[in-house]
Amino acid sequence: MKEKKIVIFSGAGISAESGIKTFRDADGLWENHSIEEICNQYTWEKNYEQVHKFYNQRRVQLADVEPNLAHEIVAQIKEKYQDDCIVITQNVDDMFERAGCRDVIHVHGELTKMHCMSCNNVFDIGYKEFTIGEQCPKCGNSHIKPYVVFFGGQAPKYMDMYSAFEYLQNEDSIAVVIGTLGNVIQISANLELMDCKKILNNLEISPYIDDSQFDRVYYENATSAIEKIEADIEEFWEIE
Repeated sequence: MKEKKIVIFSGAGISAESGIKTFRDADGLWENHSIEEICNQYTWEKNYEQVHKFYNQRRVQLADVEPNLAHEIVAQIKEKYQDDCIVITQNVDDMFERAGCRDVIHVHGELTKMHCMSCNNVFDIGYKEFTIGEQCPKCGNSHIKPYVVFFGGQAPKYMDMYSAFEYLQNEDSIAVVIGTLGNVIQISANLELMDCKKILNNLEISPYIDDSQFDRVYYENATSAIEKIEADIEEFWEIE
């Protein structure tokens, strides 16, 4: 049996209150371009300039926002429980890191980094715009992609995520789900057969998540639920 762990899994809802704009508009378009076309593993090179323009905007916007209370308390939980707590996010922002959270598993990549497709080097770019023709600091090639998982692309961090989920087979482990519809990564299906304690926080009911399988459910903003979640974790962790 795997040892008990706390696994915190988050989506866009945890960053929404920081003012981070959603990945797509309601109509799925950005400047009359389909997001699936702009952010697609098979077409991004054809749309090279548009792809970088899109992610440059996202990156510059990121510099103007701050972590919220939910990020900060997750960082405190991680600090308290150390390696017994695993933080996983679908978000490409760096709000957790800026709140002081370490060792975050970003399953869909990181907006502040770039990926050289020639030598596989991943390097920091921070919050600045990527200039077309800019070269990789390691190999000097300019075949560079945002370090973000595109539609149809590989997501190598999923292996780390599924390894973390294995700890949830332990009935003394705790799964915390915050701010996700559960449609990209089907978190409800992943937790269905797990014996652990389960906590859910979303703004509203999602058709992709069966909330009846959770021990505690909070339909409210992440910043208003997070202190309750922190107390729940402490309560569940002490139960043997």
